Amino acid sequence: MPVPVPRQRAIPAVESGQAQAASTGGPLMEEANRTEAATNTNTAAGTTLTLLLIEDDPAASPIVPELLDPAGKPIRVRTARNLTEAGRLLTDDVHCILLDLALPAPGRAGDADDELAVLKHVLELAPRHAVLALTASGDAERGAEAVRVGAQDYLFRDELDGRLLSRAIRYAVERKRSDTAERRLAEGRVRAQENRRLERGLLPTPLLEGSSLRFAARYRPGRSRALLGGDFYDTVRTPDGTVHAMIGDVCGHGPDEAALGVELRIAWRALTLAGLCGDELLGTLQEVLEHERSDEEIFATLCTVDISPDGRRAGLCLAGHPSPLIARPGRPAELLPYDNNGPALGLVPGARWPRMQVELGAEWSLMLYTDGLIEGRVGAGGERLGQDGMVEMVRRQLAAGLRGEDLLRSAVHEVRELNGGELTDDVAVVLLDRMP
Repeated sequence: MPVPVPRQRAIPAVESGQAQAASTGGPLMEEANRTEAATNTNTAAGTTLTLLLIEDDPAASPIVPELLDPAGKPIRVRTARNLTEAGRLLTDDVHCILLDLALPAPGRAGDADDELAVLKHVLELAPRHAVLALTASGDAERGAEAVRVGAQDYLFRDELDGRLLSRAIRYAVERKRSDTAERRLAEGRVRAQENRRLERGLLPTPLLEGSSLRFAARYRPGRSRALLGGDFYDTVRTPDGTVHAMIGDVCGHGPDEAALGVELRIAWRALTLAGLCGDELLGTLQEVLEHERSDEEIFATLCTVDISPDGRRAGLCLAGHPSPLIARPGRPAELLPYDNNGPALGLVPGARWPRMQVELGAEWSLMLYTDGLIEGRVGAGGERLGQDGMVEMVRRQLAAGLRGEDLLRSAVHEVRELNGGELTDDVAVVLLDRMP
């Protein structure tokens, strides 16, 4: 298949699925100029473009004697007479493929009636490479279809010259890179959306049907762009009318810790609904943690509260966790007793966690929280807010009339402001209120 003498011509291209022959100075040439400027950086940095020509005329010389990049360096050309040879020559340093659409496709069911069968084979063979389709002069419809199938552009065989072909190669390479980056960005968005939906599904829905207690919660993971961290919480009401609440914190902030927190929360709910409480429940949770953790040094702190059906008393178990805060009318907010605080889960084999009986009264607000709320810094120094600072802060907010969601929102916001910016640790806060 002899190669005709090339003539000067602008490169045809397909945009938005329609073939448009670009005239000199038209939109395509403007885009090609921008693309050429963008590729100058790569070629100037020493990258040599390599073209793989797939053309079946064994006697044919290269389509043009020499192709030059913007820096004047020759573009390397490899020639394959069929797809088998192309597969051997298609190494990682090949940037673009120039494919003759007249090349016979390997025999495969359905290929005989498909004019673009050979292109589809090449796209399967080289999904990461830019592809230019070479077709007969005037066959714009076939060229446009080639671009719709997946080629970056098409060229007419008898209307080529070295300068325009060189620019077409660079344009195709950059367009392929742009398409690949856009596809990866879209895939990343889809994965992020799926992860957000999954994380939202893993956050608990309190089971308090039939209870007069009011529930509120705030949750802020320390990981950037995450919805779920190593902190976890839950609240359920058992058939006897007891309301059980818990909050916990797995050491660390990564996705493994977040997954372990979810496992512990689900295990706690199942064990609580099965009737376990106090030391027996925490001992079983420690077994779960020991089997599920990825490292023997990983541990979790936990606070559990079981509130009697009449709402006046509660049992409290602490496993290395900060004690809850209670607020009652006519009395300043204070921490519940924490003298019998047991070890965190996963630290001491065979540990015990005593259950303390606490009198709540007729009207109260009980706030459970993780250490992310109290370990933020205060001002520019290294001082931490601490439990005492948190108690004083909540007292002020209660005196200002804040309750429920408003109280939690204000508390988390003020802690962040005192820290001088975003908190690095996960924060979870649960509030239970009993009104007369």
